[in-house]
Amino acid sequence: MTVSALIAAGQSAQIGYHLNRAMDNGLSAEEAGEVVAQAAFYAGWPNAFTAAPVVGEVLRARESKAE
Repeated sequence: MTVSALIAAGQSAQIGYHLNRAMDNGLSAEEAGEVVAQAAFYAGWPNAFTAAPVVGEVLRARESKAE
């Protein structure tokens, strides 16, 4: 919920922190991607395109920690 609100508000600087906490609490990488996809339609493509690199960075960082 918080991540989608941040995307809608264009607050990309805060997405990384909240996305990490959401994933610590069970959000999957697939679900994180779906949040961005849904936000694109409801909050606008520019906001989703701004958030996508942040989400990708978080996913890559978590993947590299898991290895």
